[in-house]
Amino acid sequence: MGDSGRAWFKHCHLLDSERPEEICTWSNHLLQVLHLSIRLHSSLHSQELAGDLGQTYDSNDTLTHYEKNSMGGQTLLVVGDLSYADRYPNHDNVRWDTWGRFVERSNAYQPWIWVTGNHEIDFAPEIGETKPFKPFTHRYHVPHRASNSTSPHWYSVKIASAYIIVLSSYSAYGEYTPQTLWLQDELPKVNRSQTPWLIVLMHSPWYNSYADHVMEGESMRVMYEWLLVRYKVDLVFAGHVHAYERSERISNIAYRVVYGGCRPVLDENAPVYITVGDGGNVEGLSKNMIEPQPEYSAYREASFGHATLSIRNRTHAFYNWHRNQDGYNIVADSVWFHNRIWTPYSEILPSLK
Repeated sequence: MGDSGRAWFKHCHLLDSERPEEICTWSNHLLQVLHLSIRLHSSLHSQELAGDLGQTYDSNDTLTHYEKNSMGGQTLLVVGDLSYADRYPNHDNVRWDTWGRFVERSNAYQPWIWVTGNHEIDFAPEIGETKPFKPFTHRYHVPHRASNSTSPHWYSVKIASAYIIVLSSYSAYGEYTPQTLWLQDELPKVNRSQTPWLIVLMHSPWYNSYADHVMEGESMRVMYEWLLVRYKVDLVFAGHVHAYERSERISNIAYRVVYGGCRPVLDENAPVYITVGDGGNVEGLSKNMIEPQPEYSAYREASFGHATLSIRNRTHAFYNWHRNQDGYNIVADSVWFHNRIWTPYSEILPSLK
């Protein structure tokens, strides 16, 4: 493939966040169908979020609502589980093609940031498919080499004033593994003067108060949560659970075997965890909630929909979540987020009460 084949994407970034505009151009030389330009105006940038999209009537509702959203997202962050081709006999790859045609109306004109979910693994030795993630990696190329990652399943991109780190819930994340070594090396590199907002994407949520997939992300949380708190990650988005949930700003890193006390606590240095696995997939909604609702869970609802994050400046971002059954401009959940680095401590305190 050569060196030219390795340069599928340029690593977008703002050299000076005060400049009125920067232009990032990403081009996929393999597919030769994608040539996207994003004009970035200072730190103002809107990103939409969706997960577990699939290709159903509900999926179409989600994508249509996203396209008609008045806030006009400039980038779509997709937190895994794309085509659900693995649910069909012999992992029917035609379903990858139909899904590609379904989403082309959007991703042909703006960047989609990909996360691999469990439905991208496509491991099926019974039909001779022994290479995990094979259909996904052949169809969707990501700029992992630009961030010195050795795998397309974990990488980073810089978009306007946001530094976005993508992690893989289904790749090894133990001590000394490539993903862990990369993350430990990547987080200290983030310049919060250039990219004030630090966002992490993954598929399996670490905090989940639904019965489906409960505790599946726990081992990864134990390995990585302290890093996210140390470097003051602002937001963590996940999918997997086919519903919506937003947490308080919490951490659970103080546990010691000698005295116990393993429970989430409010922590102004910790991220907010948001589950948006409500894109409209063929498996339906996760409706069984753990009762009573945990204290760390600020809002939850079993509905399909999508979310919008509008970064207004280096201190504040406005976030909202849209149900599919609502009108295009009606939100079910909304909140202002304060940046972990640039928000004065006096503004953080009221939000923790």
